[in-house]
Amino acid sequence: MNLDHLRYFAALSRTENYTQTAKLLHITQPSLTKAIHSLESELNIDLFQKSGRSVQLTPAGKVFASDIESVLLQLDKSVTNVKRFNQQKAPIRIAALRTLSIKWLPDIAQRFLQLSPHAAVQFQFNTDTGLSPDILNGLRNDKYDVTFCSKMDHFSDIEFFPVAEQTMVCITPMTHPLANRSSINLAETLAYPQITFSQRSGLHPIMQKLFNDCGGQPISAYAVEEDQAIAGLVASGFGIAVVPNMSILQNMPVKIIPLSFPTWQRILYMGTLKHHTSQPALEEFISFVRDQSKTLSINNI
Repeated sequence: MNLDHLRYFAALSRTENYTQTAKLLHITQPSLTKAIHSLESELNIDLFQKSGRSVQLTPAGKVFASDIESVLLQLDKSVTNVKRFNQQKAPIRIAALRTLSIKWLPDIAQRFLQLSPHAAVQFQFNTDTGLSPDILNGLRNDKYDVTFCSKMDHFSDIEFFPVAEQTMVCITPMTHPLANRSSINLAETLAYPQITFSQRSGLHPIMQKLFNDCGGQPISAYAVEEDQAIAGLVASGFGIAVVPNMSILQNMPVKIIPLSFPTWQRILYMGTLKHHTSQPALEEFISFVRDQSKTLSINNI
């Protein structure tokens, strides 16, 4: 029994109109008529009867149409499953700072899948670390294929490409004496206990330099590795902090105060091994990220 003839019959059973069905199937009406007659001859039963300029299913045709619809549906499902099983999707192992994993990374990965539907890619997102040194060491040790984090010294075997940037802001509890300020000089924060970045954070040396430029180092009440954790401590009244202007701050009970001096942006990078094993899907994704990130958008994370 010809599978195309069965599909033609199923389509005609829904429209009960030869002209309309032929157009839907992109075949000629004589070809459709010949196929239906061939099927009726093979079954030795009339499936349709004329009704003016259209046709109607016979009682036997209605039974056959009901069965054929379910059979074709199951057949199409099986074909799809087989194709998926046979398709070898290349895994791309990604590690990123948590500040990038909230919105930026999911967005760019989804854009890649939508704009490159032919790419056989299976993303593996790793969230077991939030520190740039750990992420870069994982890349170096073949745990990840591509990373998104801060650029750090002593990783000369890794190529860094800027993908996003954030301004730095001062955040305070809502009832803090500085909370009514519309902007602030970094030097003005030195009188208050702060939640600072620990030495393992990629922002630690940067913040040290910024504070040195302002004439001193802050009073560190607590040293924390991740910027989200710092924001949480500030929201609970443990001190103030200078952090990247993350989107998560908008949903926290903290006052966000722009810095009038120094004005500085935190740039985040895509990291790839300079001599990594060539993989078409990975190369395509890396090129896509480069193209998407040519123009940096402030606070786009």
